[in-house]
Amino acid sequence: MQFQSNVVVTGAKRSKGEMEGKPYDSTKVYVQTGMDTSKGDAVGFAGSEYPWGLSDNFNKVATLKFPFEAVATFEMVTNGKSQKTILIDLKPVLAPQAAKA
Repeated sequence: MQFQSNVVVTGAKRSKGEMEGKPYDSTKVYVQTGMDTSKGDAVGFAGSEYPWGLSDNFNKVATLKFPFEAVATFEMVTNGKSQKTILIDLKPVLAPQAAKA
């Protein structure tokens, strides 16, 4: 199941290489997430980490000024026992340009 959400992206990290003969290649994105305030013992925000495909995705956001707002497309997947949310697409929302005098 895919869904979209407006998010604040606070960081991104790419990883690519080889460890013990096994290649790895990924990007992780860090998104501002509201704390669970339902019990009254937490307020504010924390960061959530989402996998975002291969390390090439890092280049799509590396030159942007962080934090930035974006529209994220997520997908919930399961292995039958546990569920996780992965990031499918990320489209930065550009701030409107100021009018020139």
